Amino acid sequence: MRIERHPILNFDVKKKVFFTYNGKRVFGNEGDTIASALHALGVRKLSESIEKHRPRGFYCAIGNCASCNMIVNGKPNVRTCVTKLEEGMVVAEQHGKGVLYEKS
Repeated sequence: MRIERHPILNFDVKKKVFFTYNGKRVFGNEGDTIASALHALGVRKLSESIEKHRPRGFYCAIGNCASCNMIVNGKPNVRTCVTKLEEGMVVAEQHGKGVLYEKS
């Protein structure tokens, strides 16, 4: 779902940006956040709650909650509602707390 026309706002798409989501090559629009691009593609579950593994999705859209935490380019706990989409990103659902990683 994506707003295509609006009486006041301009939604002109400059270019498509390709990225990988859970091993699948998908696209979003330049200027999208990761969460908004996934939402436009119909993805509603972004992560799970830590203890009960309940689904979490696009909720606050301002980086205050942890509902949109995902693994981005190997880094856990990235708040995808405020992280801009970039060409070639690797994005995956996060289950539980996420595992710390060491940058090589």
